[in-house]
Amino acid sequence: MSERTRCLETLAGLIADVEIAMLTTVRGDGRLVSRPLRTVAATGPAKGELWFYVHADSHKLEEIEAQPRVNLAYAAPGRNTFVSVSGTARVVDNRAKVAELWSPALALFFPEGPQDRNLVLLRVDVDGAEYWDGPSTWIGQALDVAGKLVTGEAPLTQSKAIDVRPGH
Repeated sequence: MSERTRCLETLAGLIADVEIAMLTTVRGDGRLVSRPLRTVAATGPAKGELWFYVHADSHKLEEIEAQPRVNLAYAAPGRNTFVSVSGTARVVDNRAKVAELWSPALALFFPEGPQDRNLVLLRVDVDGAEYWDGPSTWIGQALDVAGKLVTGEAPLTQSKAIDVRPGH
C-alpha cells in the first residue's frame, strides 16, 4: 500500500462519522469565510475526493471560482478528534452524479430533490490534512495530562500532518 493510500485511509476513518464540515473560502476582499456543509460522499483512498451539494447561485461558488483553494474543518468532540483538510474545489454540474449521491435526508435543504436545476455538486480534491486525536473522555484526557505531567512524557493526543498529493 502506498503512503498516499495509507494517509487517505486514515483521513477517511477520522471523518467517516462526522456529518458536517466547515468549508472556508476566500472572499473577494481577501477575508476568510466559513460555512457548514454536509459531506455527502468521501471517495475511496485511491481518489481523495470529498463531495457536497450546493446551490448553483451561492456566493461560495463565486468565491471558489476566483480562488479554488479551500479548507474543510471536521470536529468530533465526543471522540476528541479534530481534522483540518486542505484541497482544491470545483463545481460539478453532472445530473447523473447528483442523482447517484442523492439521499432523501437532503430534501430538507433541497426540497425539489435531485432534479432541482439549482442543485450542483462541489468536489474537493484533497491534497493534505492535519489532525488531532486523543483520549475521548474527559476522564481519559485528565488522566493523560496528569500522568504526563508526572512522568514528563508527551501526552497521548496526536497531532499529525498528512500530504496526499500524488507523488508524495
